[in-house]
Amino acid sequence: MKIKLALAAAALSLTACNPSEPAKAPAAETPTATAAVSATEAWCRPSPNGAKAGGCYVTLTAATDDRLTGGSTPRAGSLQVHEMKTENGMMKMAEMTAGLPLPAGQDVALAPGGNHLMLIGLTAPLIAGETVPLTLQFASAPTITVQAQVRQPAMDGMDHGAH
Repeated sequence: MKIKLALAAAALSLTACNPSEPAKAPAAETPTATAAVSATEAWCRPSPNGAKAGGCYVTLTAATDDRLTGGSTPRAGSLQVHEMKTENGMMKMAEMTAGLPLPAGQDVALAPGGNHLMLIGLTAPLIAGETVPLTLQFASAPTITVQAQVRQPAMDGMDHGAH
């Protein structure tokens, strides 16, 4: 009886090692999904007729340290990450070829006069009231697409809380 029990246990253990079944990692060792980046307050400034470039803005928050590296939109030939900096007393705009750092858990606001998204080679003017899809690319996180409202910038220092 003990021999039959031992043989049955051995047969069961051999069945568990069937090479046709792929080995599965325990749940604790299963890789987690790539950390995400959230985007809020996406908007673009209306562009004058004939303009070949436009500026867009958004607030990004990454779950882990990441970097905004660029993006795309059907409304322009390219979407670049730009910065504003002062050189020799003059404000200068330049592409951030290494991307924009996104420290984990911190809101990073792309805003007029600072870091922003530059749409190069507009296919048509950006008109107030329309929505522009912006697909953003990151060093680690998956791409995200945000819908940016085309509007004039809010006036600083004005309380719009009751509106």
